[in-house]
Amino acid sequence: MGKIILGDNLEVLRKLGDSTVDLVYIDPPFNTGKRQQRIRMKTIRDETAGDRFGFQGKRYRTIRLGLSGYDDCFDDFLEHIEPRFIETKRVLKHNGSFFFHIDYREVHYCKVLLDQIFGRDAFINEIIWAYDYGARSKTKWPAKHDTILWYAKDPDSYTFNFEEMDRIPYMAPGLVGKEKAARGKTPTDVWWHTIVSPNGKEKTGYATQKPLGVLERIVKVHSKPGDILLDYYAGSGTLGEAAAKLRRDFILVDNSPEAFEIMTKRLAVYKPECISGLLSKQEQI
Repeated sequence: MGKIILGDNLEVLRKLGDSTVDLVYIDPPFNTGKRQQRIRMKTIRDETAGDRFGFQGKRYRTIRLGLSGYDDCFDDFLEHIEPRFIETKRVLKHNGSFFFHIDYREVHYCKVLLDQIFGRDAFINEIIWAYDYGARSKTKWPAKHDTILWYAKDPDSYTFNFEEMDRIPYMAPGLVGKEKAARGKTPTDVWWHTIVSPNGKEKTGYATQKPLGVLERIVKVHSKPGDILLDYYAGSGTLGEAAAKLRRDFILVDNSPEAFEIMTKRLAVYKPECISGLLSKQEQI
């Protein structure tokens, strides 16, 4: 069961009941002050006029389909996000968790605000998602990570399925023996994971799409089959796909018609029962 809602996320949050959601993950605009956009394009085989080369030297011609994106700028980001944090705590179940995905520009201010709303003892982990892709600055250390803050509504009682955690390779497998090396190790609070490949099958064309592997790790470890998961800055719907694959229910909210269209198309590949209804801005939850 799942719902994709086109509308204002604060209005939607205020209509949700108290203690009704098991896990909330959000990846809001990072307040970069820029327009986030991505060129949508496709390539076709063209041995005479191709502008790029592929496997075995075959030539391909690029066709530009258009731009997608949004303006990532707030006069006061904390004023914008605070009422949404308050509603997040209200809708979470007693053993629910909140994962807040942000970058270096706002994370320090947001953590202070979250400590005030959830309580400092509710802060469990600062997770660093590290990647190695994109331009290299020549005037400072290139920023190649995002931060995910994990808060538990009740720090003494939350879902953490250790056995569901994926394993990663040892950096020095020769030091741990063949058996351990073959099994791999459990991740730490630094997650090395590539971004969504610009040319990969996972790509939806949404400007700030996050990797499915990162969201699947959160969903597997911090929820159970049948739980209700919420993302109210849903964008391309990655949390929804992770939930559908792992037999969780989901509520996805975004005020962008483009995001709504992408999510609907993306999740339609799953069984029809994964999506019980698509609600417009005017309809009730």
